[in-house]
Amino acid sequence: MAEKTVLDKGSSFMDPFKGLLLTYFMPESCYDEFFLNFNLLDVQCLKIVLSKGLGIGIILGSVMVKLPQILKLMGAKSAEGLSFKSVLLELLAITGTMAYSIANKFPFSAWGEALFLMLQTVAIGFLIQYYGGKTSRGLLFLIVYFGLLILLLSPVTPLLVVTYMQASNMPAIIIGRLIQAASNFRNGHTGQLSAISVFLLFAGSLARIFTSLQETGDSLMALTYVISSACNGVIALQVLYYWNSSPESKKKKKKRE
Repeated sequence: MAEKTVLDKGSSFMDPFKGLLLTYFMPESCYDEFFLNFNLLDVQCLKIVLSKGLGIGIILGSVMVKLPQILKLMGAKSAEGLSFKSVLLELLAITGTMAYSIANKFPFSAWGEALFLMLQTVAIGFLIQYYGGKTSRGLLFLIVYFGLLILLLSPVTPLLVVTYMQASNMPAIIIGRLIQAASNFRNGHTGQLSAISVFLLFAGSLARIFTSLQETGDSLMALTYVISSACNGVIALQVLYYWNSSPESKKKKKKRE
């Protein structure tokens, strides 16, 4: 006679994965609700799992979100069409979000992509200077930025400072994106701007509106991502509008004229 496997009271077939699930995806109350009570339609727990899953997905995606942009710059050996001022303002916004989140002890899943976006944005900033024939200025940019970053993340930095930085993110994002949008409009093309990076940033900022409200409950963080989504959407629309335009096609057109 075949033996029946009976789970002890309070145990579940998912117990081997319990540590992983509790660490990254859900609190213990939701684990019990899903895998002990088999209540898979608990709305609050579903929102938590969705938020955690989206957060982790955004962080994993952010590791390479700007890599296409970096590779495009290096392949073309040109930064034509990219605004260094826009990159600086974007870097200010990313750094503000990262510092604000660390200071408020928000979970890494709520802001972790800012770390990887910061590193990639710094690389893009340096490449813009490098391909513009200003390597020394690019090196100075790296030294100054990382020096200020260390100071900003220091425990002695008052919370008021990083809160002010987070509040200043909204005008920084708007102005930075307007500069890039104006540059695209003036040029009649998006230059070396990577469509993949633009669309990934737009999708990520949209998802962050939900995860910010769910994981931090911080309205300032959520509003920042609302503004970011709107601005990223403008650039994404320009990429679509100028899809068949390029610096080379514009130069050929001028020659014909």
